[in-house]
Formats: sequence, C-alpha cells, structure tokens
Amino acid sequence: MSRLLFFLFLPTLALSAEPGVTVRQITQGPLHHFFGYIGHVGTIPWNASGRYIVALQTKHQDRMPEPGEAADIVLIDTQNDNAVRVVEQTRAWNPQQGAMLYWNPQAAETQFFFNDRDPTTHEVFCVLYDIAEKRRVTELRHAKTPFGNSGVAQKGGWFLGINYARLARLRPVTGHPGARDWTAGVQQPEDDGIFKVNVATQETRLLVSFKQLADALRATHPEVDGKDLFINHTLWNRDDDRIYFFVRGDFDKKEGRCNVPCVMNADGSELRVLRDFIGGHPEWGNGHHMIGAADGRQVIYDTDAMEVAGTLGSPEIFPNPGGDVALSPDGRWLVNGHGEKGMNFYTILNLADKNWVRTPGFSQGGYSGDLRLDPGPLWNRDSTQLLVPGIADDAARTRQLFIITVNRAAE
Repeated sequence: MSRLLFFLFLPTLALSAEPGVTVRQITQGPLHHFFGYIGHVGTIPWNASGRYIVALQTKHQDRMPEPGEAADIVLIDTQNDNAVRVVEQTRAWNPQQGAMLYWNPQAAETQFFFNDRDPTTHEVFCVLYDIAEKRRVTELRHAKTPFGNSGVAQKGGWFLGINYARLARLRPVTGHPGARDWTAGVQQPEDDGIFKVNVATQETRLLVSFKQLADALRATHPEVDGKDLFINHTLWNRDDDRIYFFVRGDFDKKEGRCNVPCVMNADGSELRVLRDFIGGHPEWGNGHHMIGAADGRQVIYDTDAMEVAGTLGSPEIFPNPGGDVALSPDGRWLVNGHGEKGMNFYTILNLADKNWVRTPGFSQGGYSGDLRLDPGPLWNRDSTQLLVPGIADDAARTRQLFIITVNRAAE
C-alpha cells in the first residue's frame, strides 16, 4: 500500500512542495471563526457554486455563551481573498456545534438553515435565510415545544428537531444555556423526542417520544429507568429513508450510563434498537450501512442485519477509528479526524486504490470539556477539499478555519 505525501501552506510559510494535500488558513483574528461540529451527515459549508462558506464569528471562545449572547453568521468569499462578511446573528449556538448551519438542498446557492433563540421567551427555533434577498425567508417556531434543527434531509424538504434546552441540562456541550425547556423535571416525556418538519408547509409531527424510546429499550437496556433521557446525532442517510440516533442518559458517568444506538424509517416507523454500538461519531455510507468503529477497526455496519459487514483501512491508517469520520459526497474518500496529544489529525483514505495521507496536526489550544475543539471534518461539494477548525499560531491563539485540499492528481 502506498501513502500520499503532503505539504503544509500557511499564509507566511510553505514547508514542503510534495504532492498529496495542501493546508491553508482562511480566516484570521482577532475574532474567532468556526463552523461547529458535523452534527449531522452531509453537512457542506460551501454553497452550491462553491463561492461562499458559511460560518460563525465570535468575540470569545473561552466560555459557553450566556443566554441571549449573539454570534455573527458570516459568509467567507473564496473568490475574494476569503473576505468575511456578516449577514445575520444567532443566539442559539455553542463552541462545539455552532448554530447547526446547513445550506438548503433545494436552494443551496442562496439559502441556509440555522438555529436561533427568541431574546424574550428564550425559545429555540430554526431559521431559513436567503443571502440574495438578505432576509429570513421563514422562522420555523413551535411555541409549545420549542426545538431547533438537528438534521436536514440530504435531498431537502424536511428537517429533524430536538430540544436544545433539554440538552443544556443533560449534555451542556451540545445545548443552549438558559433556553426554555418545557420538559424540566420529566425524565421520559411523551411530548418530546425527535420531531420532523416539512419546510414548505411547516407541518410538524413527533416521530418518536422519550416515553416510546424508554419502552422500546427497557427489555435489553433496563438502565433507561430512572434516567433523564436525551438524544444526540439525528443522522439522515443519503437516501433520506433512514434515521440513526443515540439515546443517552447519565452520559457523563462511566458506570451505569445509557448510550444506545437506534434506527428508524424516516416516517418514524420500524424503530429498531441496534445490537451493537459502533463508536465515535459514525457516518452513513451507502444504503443502510454506517461507518464507525468496532474492536479497534474502522468498520462498515449493516443496520438491517445488525452486524459488521466489512472493514476500512487498518489500525495503522486509522489509529483512532472512533474519531469524527466523513465520507466524501462522491463516495470515493473517507476522512477520519482524531485527537492526539493536544492536536487534531486527519487521515484521508482513497477507498479505490487504498492510498492515504495523514495531515499535520491542528492545535486544540488546550481546550476540553464543553469548550473542546473536536476535529469535525467537512467536505466540499466536489469532494476535493475539507474545512476543519484549529487554533491559529497568533498572539491571541484564536480559533480559526483551515482548508485541506486533496490533490486528485495523486489518485
């Protein structure tokens, strides 16, 4: 097996000139710039033409945002020396997941989704914004059950929603402190879980409730009883007919915690509790196959048969298969981002010829816990570039965005 080479390019320094991948920083301080954790499959920060990258801009990164504290939503113009322009603001963001930014698949040149919070009621909701019209096309609010976007259908038309105020209590790294939580004090509510919204009609339904999930899990996972359950990672597959997610409780504890993967059809039917936990931040492959980690290997997991259907790479290529993984839109490349000794590294594997490369490390800046800087690699639409975060080598150690370009001539 051959291995691709790399060179690192920063604004003032070129370390090498070998083919493989290039890395460059595209945003600068003194303000911080980041996109956020991948959060849901198929997230692409570039608009349809590839000219603009949508991201967040903040004044601080050393604490969680206070209730009502806004972050700027910016466009980075890749055709104009990566000039940064503020287009909106959001009060529903955090350092790990950002504001769940997502270009609308049905109008990806000009429209994107993001989460926001009402400054008076502190209710979280989803916004659809148009950069050509310079306005919010719609605000998708649900006063009785205020939730935000947790995953847009990859072909568009729908998004899933979860209660980010509940997450602020039970999984702060992914929640919004001070948001209104209608489920406070209820361990397994019947009116909360995973919601599904039709973007055009705003028709909304609760696909599965925490009460239903507890009932489905109890036989094989009795640890659900007595726990305040929450949901992370509502992932649409590429065909938009399946949804994968984790049901969790007491997640900050090593003993007795609940951490169970489930799948269901996109209409909420055929809820299935998976036999195996495939680790890390998994990604949908083709059909009903997931890419994740099992027994120290990067694996393909068949969610129908509930078994490992194959492996990818080797322990040498993927030393931490439970890292953040992302399959390129063309299905030809897999990237695994993993943390090691205060740095994030990205291993990029060509699935056809098995060539691979590991990038230089990107500093995590010493941040951990709710402020940690996860790798979160994000592909562009051409499957040639990745957007990743890192702490810049500047005096203030600001959080900035970097682009990794894959040299396709090296395939």
